[in-house]
Amino acid sequence: MIHLAFQHDIAFSGGFQAAADADRRAVETFGEALAGSGRPLLIASGTLGLAPGRVATERDGRDPAAAAHLAGGPQTRHATALMTLSLAARGVRSSVVRLPPTVHGEGDHGFMAALVGIARDRGVSGYVGDGSNRWPAVHRFDAAHLFCLALEQAPAGSVLHAVADEGVPIRAVAEVIGRHLDLPVAAVAPEDAGEHFSWLGGLIALDSPASSTLTRELTGWQPTQPGLIEDLEKGHYFTTA
Repeated sequence: MIHLAFQHDIAFSGGFQAAADADRRAVETFGEALAGSGRPLLIASGTLGLAPGRVATERDGRDPAAAAHLAGGPQTRHATALMTLSLAARGVRSSVVRLPPTVHGEGDHGFMAALVGIARDRGVSGYVGDGSNRWPAVHRFDAAHLFCLALEQAPAGSVLHAVADEGVPIRAVAEVIGRHLDLPVAAVAPEDAGEHFSWLGGLIALDSPASSTLTRELTGWQPTQPGLIEDLEKGHYFTTA
């Protein structure tokens, strides 16, 4: 079983805790149904904020005490990921696939599309500070391939990273957006990030690169699709209906 659902519409409108609570209840139900079966249960989690300022690996964030700063409370998404891993002790071949903040590709309506929309609305393509902070990324087809590999072969209790680009500077992203929209590219002061980037203000300045070396060694996964900058350059994020 692969569980990818999350109520993003509720989460992004101020109800993150309610969405996280519903997600945890769903995983608990799946775990009860699969206990003792040896069958797979995969859920999606995230890499953002795992190890700020350094390259995060699959080993990071597995200790509940050390990961308390990520959880922000016992009922958040990271706590749900830890609970999923614990199901391995109950006879479930559970694993967690951590996705980078941007899973890009044509049809993506996530963070990259949001940044393009913000740039259009503000008349400037912005980044925070000097824009050297890094986000990992993966093309959606490569991410899908990893989920398939994990379903087939990931050992119980595995943490996998669906990371193709280890860390793309946000300034580089802003420069591509600015060039395609014919807008100036400019720094946004950290204290103004919330006003400029709205709900993305608390995330856009995070320096959160991540590695997938252990995942590739374990599963043989090798991304083959375009990286984030190459994908942005293709132009599909900038077309309007």
